[in-house]
Amino acid sequence: MSKWLESGLRRDVCVVVAGEGDPTQQSVKRAVERKNDDRIRPKRFNGAVRKLEDAGLLDREPDGVHDRLTLTEAGVRRLREHREWVTDRLADWDGEP
Repeated sequence: MSKWLESGLRRDVCVVVAGEGDPTQQSVKRAVERKNDDRIRPKRFNGAVRKLEDAGLLDREPDGVHDRLTLTEAGVRRLREHREWVTDRLADWDGEP
């Protein structure tokens, strides 16, 4: 698994983008904040998005005031790999500690 998954924030950004199609960057931030029940500093969030872009996993397109985010083919592939890894790890888990 590549280093892009070392950050839970980057994973969460990819999951939201995949689930919402081409959401605005701001709507992705709000969705991740709701999931974690905590505010994310804009500088931290923008840094995570930038790292995903630099890694070729996410595209950002200007759309008026807000940017829209989409996963690249590489981003989709990595997210699928992560889903398979989680599924494999939890296949026999019964929810008990």
